[in-house]
Amino acid sequence: MYHPRFNGNHYEMGRKMGNIFRQNNVKFPIKLDTFQVKHGRECGKLLEKHFPEAVDEIQGITDTIEYDNEVFTSWMMCMGSCLDINNGNCVEIRGCTAFSFTQKGQVYHARDNDLPPFLKKISKSVYYRPQNGNSFILNTSSFINGEEGINNYGLVVAMTYVLPILDEIEPGINSVFLVRYILEKCKTVDEGICALKELPIASSCNIILTDKEGKMVVVECHPHKINIRNNERNGAGESFIITVNHFTSKDMWKHDASDRNVYLSENRYQTVYNALMSMNCNDGVEFAKNILRGNYGFICQYDKQLNFDTIWSSVFDISNRKLYRAEGNPSRVKYKEDARFNNFF
Repeated sequence: MYHPRFNGNHYEMGRKMGNIFRQNNVKFPIKLDTFQVKHGRECGKLLEKHFPEAVDEIQGITDTIEYDNEVFTSWMMCMGSCLDINNGNCVEIRGCTAFSFTQKGQVYHARDNDLPPFLKKISKSVYYRPQNGNSFILNTSSFINGEEGINNYGLVVAMTYVLPILDEIEPGINSVFLVRYILEKCKTVDEGICALKELPIASSCNIILTDKEGKMVVVECHPHKINIRNNERNGAGESFIITVNHFTSKDMWKHDASDRNVYLSENRYQTVYNALMSMNCNDGVEFAKNILRGNYGFICQYDKQLNFDTIWSSVFDISNRKLYRAEGNPSRVKYKEDARFNNFF
């Protein structure tokens, strides 16, 4: 996993990322079908309207690597929505399990990021300090956009993939850019919810938000509907919330093209739910790690034949300003603290 640090204006940060690509001779053999080209172009215009800083950052990359900016932007805007759809068929489904909880007054968030193993080599944990924006750490299998992160206000944002219905995909901001936008622009869960209500959303996805005050929600997103799922409580009165790779609320099922068991997503949900309902621990960080390792049931123990695995796993100790990450399947790889998080404060 790469650990770059970027600061300054967005174009400069894009140039720095572009130079990393040039130095490592990274190639981008982008292939988009007719629908993806059109969709990506329309989404790129909306990104410019709502998040021009990200557009500047992409421009910095394409100027540096001398790549067609419109094609590159279209490709990025298809990630997590129609890039996974080809001729009406899903060609790449993503996993992931994310949950937040309180334990004795402390607030935690945890996540296994599950993807095809080839993405492990290119994954990054990026430390951003943009001009006129929040500082944040963004964990991503891509770049500029990302799957999860935490900012200097103690706001954690993460997405989980939901298989979209093809004819319900519309021009908008995809899930991985929603994560980046909220990390950079918002301070609290309430601000994150407001942003999601105002931004055009490209396709079905879950966005989980957690802040240092202990507020936690899952926003089930669709281009025409947003459903907010609030936290539950266990017998000890502790709050928790979980999201996997389907919509949990019945009202949103009609916008989910899956069987609601994507890479055993229902099994993963039940593993976490049962662990949090019967929570009995003195150390929230170790408790979260043990769930993510699979010590409470199936969560990351994928069959090798699936060509699918947990490529990184994160625990955010929001209250104590600590971040831990296992850069690989946590059942085999140890968690290490990310000391860059201390630079926020």
